Amino acid sequence: MPDFWEFPTVSMGLTAIGSIYQARFNRYLDNRGIKDTEQQRVWAFMGDGEMAEPESLGAIRVAAREELDNLTWVINCNLQQLDGPVTGNGKIIQELEANFRGAGWNVIKVVWGREWDALLARDVDGVLVNRMNSTPDGAFQTYSTEDGAYVREHFFGGDPRLRKMVEHMSDTQIEKLPRGGHDYRKVFAAFDAASKHTGQPTVILAHTIKGWTIDALEGKNATHQMKKLTLPDLKKFRDRLYLPISDRDLEESYEKTGGAPFFHPGADAPEIEYMLERRKALGGSIPRRVNRAAALKLPGDEMYAELKQGSGKNKFASTMAVVRLLRDWMKDPEIGERLVPIAPDEYRTFGMDSMFPSAKVYNPGGQQYESVDRKMLLSYKESAQGQMLHEGISEAGAMASATAAGSAYSTHGEHMIPFYIFYSMFGFQRTGDSIWAMADQLARGFLIGATAGRTTLTGEGLQHADGHSPLLAATNPAIVHYDPAFSYEISHIMQNGLERMYGTGGPDGQGEDVIFYLTVYNEPVSMPAEPSDVDVDGILRGIHQVRRAEGEGPRVQLMASGVGFPWVEEAARLLAEEWGVQADLWSVTSWNELARDGAAAEQWNLLHPGEERRTAYVSDKLAGAQGPVVAVSDYMRAVPLQIARWVPADYRVLGADGFGFADTRPAARRFFHIDAVSVVVQALQALADAGDFPVEKVVEAAQRYRIDDPTATKDIKQEGGDA
Repeated sequence: MPDFWEFPTVSMGLTAIGSIYQARFNRYLDNRGIKDTEQQRVWAFMGDGEMAEPESLGAIRVAAREELDNLTWVINCNLQQLDGPVTGNGKIIQELEANFRGAGWNVIKVVWGREWDALLARDVDGVLVNRMNSTPDGAFQTYSTEDGAYVREHFFGGDPRLRKMVEHMSDTQIEKLPRGGHDYRKVFAAFDAASKHTGQPTVILAHTIKGWTIDALEGKNATHQMKKLTLPDLKKFRDRLYLPISDRDLEESYEKTGGAPFFHPGADAPEIEYMLERRKALGGSIPRRVNRAAALKLPGDEMYAELKQGSGKNKFASTMAVVRLLRDWMKDPEIGERLVPIAPDEYRTFGMDSMFPSAKVYNPGGQQYESVDRKMLLSYKESAQGQMLHEGISEAGAMASATAAGSAYSTHGEHMIPFYIFYSMFGFQRTGDSIWAMADQLARGFLIGATAGRTTLTGEGLQHADGHSPLLAATNPAIVHYDPAFSYEISHIMQNGLERMYGTGGPDGQGEDVIFYLTVYNEPVSMPAEPSDVDVDGILRGIHQVRRAEGEGPRVQLMASGVGFPWVEEAARLLAEEWGVQADLWSVTSWNELARDGAAAEQWNLLHPGEERRTAYVSDKLAGAQGPVVAVSDYMRAVPLQIARWVPADYRVLGADGFGFADTRPAARRFFHIDAVSVVVQALQALADAGDFPVEKVVEAAQRYRIDDPTATKDIKQEGGDA
């Protein structure tokens, strides 16, 4: 429903953290002079059970610290979750009150309805308040399901002063004493007070009863499993709401449809007139997503010229290539201010500290201290007009910021370009739920999984060894994943990302609702200059040929992505020089996009059986290629295996399956059998299986290279150990 949902949040807990960072991003836009958001407020509606999610309360200090008085939370405290009470022996409202007051929020409690006011006025010695405060939530849930006599006996009956307080009331009157969240006057007063409060975010804790007004559901543990009301239940519901529906009409409707007849009070009823007037004031009868952002003038080809030159005699990591391009983008007079760099306390790790003095870290309070590195050229600087969002050690917060920025084209009518860079393992592995929500919200932007790969980031523990993020990314329909090997590939991919998301792409010419995800590495490698006959279409669609071998002898096709390309490059040299085998080299920029293309071709053929069959792009690219195909990457085998169905040859895959290996890069790659010599042996074995190479030579190669011994790599220099 792309025209309906504006803030789908997928899972419980994401509403909370998403609303905080949305309110914060509204202030960010205002402080940076991009849009006046002074009159905008963010309202979030949640349940007390949802507060158990870590994301619900995990960021409330951010809202208080930044004085987000443009944020109001309404927590429906009906004391129940799916299976039973939220805290049966406790008091969830008081517990939440303590959490929020302690964090610095303004707290408004709407606990008891107006009918309790007279009783509270009589409570001169505090016995009633004490009884309310000492009664556990589980008991209040039980009272909501029992009659007035039970409540008189069990709530008021333990103290003669309480009994006397309600002796003038009938059991029916006691039964109908309401919770505050069902008193519309008190709810209105709370909303009004929240809207006028300044200097703090506000939370409204409203005490309610789940299933209120439906006798069959009120306060019952099984409420969520009760999908249909019986006819007697419907009659009670009708009577409770004073609806003018006769028994006859109700019975006829129930017999025909299993439900109640639709009731409309009439077009001139005051309720209908009020609702229509409010919907008109709010912009229409239903929520509607509108894209009113003005088109951006995107940088031309000259912006990408430097990356296309390669590294020359030097080496640099693909992470540095991406960061270098970001710096250039930020200098652009058209899109520069639209970029929103985001990092969870890792700017220095990714070589972005040079941006601190110029772009500055966003802080609405400015910088009220002298930085310890103030005398240095690249000192840490904060500013209310800062461009860089530094989220601390919170990938969940960073994702919420990326979502707010990436959906600003719709929410605010302003194109903003999130550039969220993070440790690769802490992206889809850690916040995949949030990334799904970002996609569901039709947000756009760049996710950069830096320090990627199972063996590339050594020395920081196996929890950092990412060998599977591309697979997780493949499950998200909006994610366009690339694993580039060269800086010139990065230039085309990033340029295409801008054009697709912020140019004239998409069905309406206002950009596509996709998210570009690049995995890049911290290992310095030689970056070739862009060849004159570069296959840009192949780069963007997932595969292009980098080199065709010249010479006689058996032939193989070697494919690699990302940091794996130097391995197949070295393998090709060894195959030619030591074994007389020629190898063509392919760079696979996206296993995921190739797999999607193949699946799309099969889907089209299924739906058009009488028409000319479509073929997968990778099948077309490899058509006519000689010999077996060997694929390798710094990810588990399942990543390259995504395209196995469409490779028109014997297909062998090497990958880094497992948790990781704590050693040097060469040793780890030997352990996983993904290094150059392992590729050589795999290629020779594939040729031998086809009868094109002697088996005994394969045995010789495996023994010579000691592919089963990680210690055999002890003399191999590790590039970029300090990267």
